[in-house]
Amino acid sequence: MHLVIAPDTFKESASAAAVAEAMARGWRRVFPEDALHLVPMADGGEGTVEALVAATGGRLVEVTVCGPAGEAVQAVYGILGDGQSAVIEMAAASGLPLVPPGKRNPRFTTTRGTGELLCHALDAGMRRILLGVGGSATNDGGAGMAQALGYALLGTEGLELEAGGAALIRLAHIDATQRHPALDACEVLVACDVNNPLCGPTGASHVYGPQKGATPPVAAELDAALGHFADVIEAELGIHVADVPGAGAAGGLAAGLMAFAGGQLRSGVELVAEACGLEKLLQGADLVLTGEGCLDAQSIHGKSPVGVARLAKRYGVPVLAIAGCLGPGYERVYDHGIDAAYGICAGPMTLTEAIAQTEVLLSDAAEAIARTWRALRD
Repeated sequence: MHLVIAPDTFKESASAAAVAEAMARGWRRVFPEDALHLVPMADGGEGTVEALVAATGGRLVEVTVCGPAGEAVQAVYGILGDGQSAVIEMAAASGLPLVPPGKRNPRFTTTRGTGELLCHALDAGMRRILLGVGGSATNDGGAGMAQALGYALLGTEGLELEAGGAALIRLAHIDATQRHPALDACEVLVACDVNNPLCGPTGASHVYGPQKGATPPVAAELDAALGHFADVIEAELGIHVADVPGAGAAGGLAAGLMAFAGGQLRSGVELVAEACGLEKLLQGADLVLTGEGCLDAQSIHGKSPVGVARLAKRYGVPVLAIAGCLGPGYERVYDHGIDAAYGICAGPMTLTEAIAQTEVLLSDAAEAIARTWRALRD
């Protein structure tokens, strides 16, 4: 039997690789001779670097970069097994957890560190970069990232703009003469599963600014600054970003990647599946096991288990999902390729107890599914 095990992380309890191994242990108790293909998954957010490095036999690289508030931070990105592709989570360099709650101010936070990770990958000879844009502390439209890549963002007085989204209202000229030359030979793919435009009521500043510390007046100020930024980008670079669906992701970093790095916005799950070679493994598979920490109504919106299921259905492969919990509306996944869903808690227990026993519970759930599968086959 050919079984593909492709789960996402169970947040705060087990990585995607650990989840896949736990499922495999349970399955092998019943079918020790089956061919199991473990493919740790992610949706472009937290855990994407770890999942892709594990799935491709790659390695992690640690770099000291500029954090979102200007301080030095240690950030990690991944080089995949092919030696020519890198995977970066912007949150590693510019993420919200890197700024204490009392100090969060998106008027001044910067994506420079994300740009420094990009530069490091380019200098290492990478020709394909997958970049996840979730969890940002920033609202600068990728301006700091652009500056790290060699662009000069000049204000009305002819001087380089200071860090942060508020300064963009004074942008007068973009000088690309020192742009990193390796960008011309590198494909930049942006894992983006939101549809928010850069500006307006549903844009980066108004929707995501408040969680980064923006009051309503500050959100309005930042929205105006990003609008001006988009106008200058279009006038000087000939690239339209203002109302592109998804351009508002990560405080407009997605727009900046489009404008300054030739970034292409793609579904995070699709990018990870492509990098892992998942589709090839699904051809001829008998069954897929997938899962995530909580399966609920939101799982149909860009989450890994549904993404895996949709791909599996192209080849008529049945898909079973194992989740830490089955939340409200989880039944909606049945209309999107998942054939059955199971929770791992066999009896009453606290969340703390469930987290502590996650891998054991996963193995037990996978064993129970395998026993059911054997009974049906027999």
